[in-house]
Amino acid sequence: MAAADKKVFIKTYGCQMNVYDSERMTAALGAQGYAPTDTAADADLVLLNTCHIREKAAEKVYSELGRLRRLKSERPGMLIGVAGCVAQAEGAEIIARAPVVDLVVGPQAYHRLPQLLARRAGGERPVETDFPAEDKFDHLPEAPKARRAPAAFLTVQEGCDKFCAFCVVPYTRGAEVSRPAARIEAEARGLVERGVVEITLLGQNVNAYRDGEGTGLAALVRRLAAIDGLARIRYTTSHPNDMDDALIAAHGDEAKLMPFLHLPVQSGSDRVLKAMNRRHRAEDYLRLVERIRAARPDMALSGDFIVGFPGETEADFAETLSLVETVGYAQAYSFAYSARPGTPAAGRPGVAEAEKSDRLQRLQAVLARQQAAFQTAQVGRTLPVLVEKPGREPGQMTGRSPYLNAVHLAAPGDLAGRIVPVRIVASVANSLAGELAA
Repeated sequence: MAAADKKVFIKTYGCQMNVYDSERMTAALGAQGYAPTDTAADADLVLLNTCHIREKAAEKVYSELGRLRRLKSERPGMLIGVAGCVAQAEGAEIIARAPVVDLVVGPQAYHRLPQLLARRAGGERPVETDFPAEDKFDHLPEAPKARRAPAAFLTVQEGCDKFCAFCVVPYTRGAEVSRPAARIEAEARGLVERGVVEITLLGQNVNAYRDGEGTGLAALVRRLAAIDGLARIRYTTSHPNDMDDALIAAHGDEAKLMPFLHLPVQSGSDRVLKAMNRRHRAEDYLRLVERIRAARPDMALSGDFIVGFPGETEADFAETLSLVETVGYAQAYSFAYSARPGTPAAGRPGVAEAEKSDRLQRLQAVLARQQAAFQTAQVGRTLPVLVEKPGREPGQMTGRSPYLNAVHLAAPGDLAGRIVPVRIVASVANSLAGELAA
């Protein structure tokens, strides 16, 4: 079978960076003649682009490999690869546990996929989980020039040097590395040429961005804001310790930088934060929020919270609830602690599962109330909404407000990619309903 006749299916787990990585893997394989397909059953190559953040992430991958084994038995020529953070963490163990796998590649080496496929054709089952000295972005082909959806992700920074006690990212993504600003700008211009009007800058610790020329994230944002046709800029995920004055100022005076910030705190207890190796106190976080809102009063905040971290007491949890009530979040993500093998906290005595579950339910009730209050406050306002795609109902379109709320409205399909004024008429579950303003 000629390469041009082959198809690839990539199943993406986890974060936005994995979505971006899957797009780049698709482009790398496209240069080898692989066309993307939406179903594994049609594919000659199936790649699982995995995430190691969530609970039992590796077991979910092995479960999916069990299903693919049955599919491969019907199509013996099919190749199966495991990519991403589980691949980095598990390495050769994946092939030992699941012999159906043909290759394993970590998130910093997926530019080598064509070579790995060639090695597989030669009889090897390659495992590539090194952190290469070369920059993978130097070796990836340019993305196809096809029309794009109006919103896109763009990776600017990878890895993390913080070593939080619960987190696997420093071990699966490596040390902090920032891409050169000139190359990011070139990629952003290419996206805009293909119809993108909103770009989300991605990094495991994105506000630690600083390239070899000394360009920080605030300067990068301002550089990208000068691109004609790029209307909106976002970034995620941030660390409180890296929110510098320049970035806070950019939120106050750069109109293209959206008033939404994901700023994880994880806990409101200083004792727990120290045990997590977060290197900031609850008071530091609250003062930072004050400064950000002073620069941009309508800033919508999102956060991450872990309850039941080893050693957390009910008093510690009460401090988390207090911080949440003080800040007021537009949305947030919350989880009961689960150990990640190889992390410093993994061997510590844990909190009882019943206590973790109870605390998580209480925290989520507060966060849900705050989210509902934020959405209700939008009712009656007219907001600029980026129309992105058809909604679930006939004649309906879906878009995003500046605050990242999903907005559903009756609108013609030719509005996709445009920013239009929308009057918000109702708050519904996790989204807003609106109508085109005159």
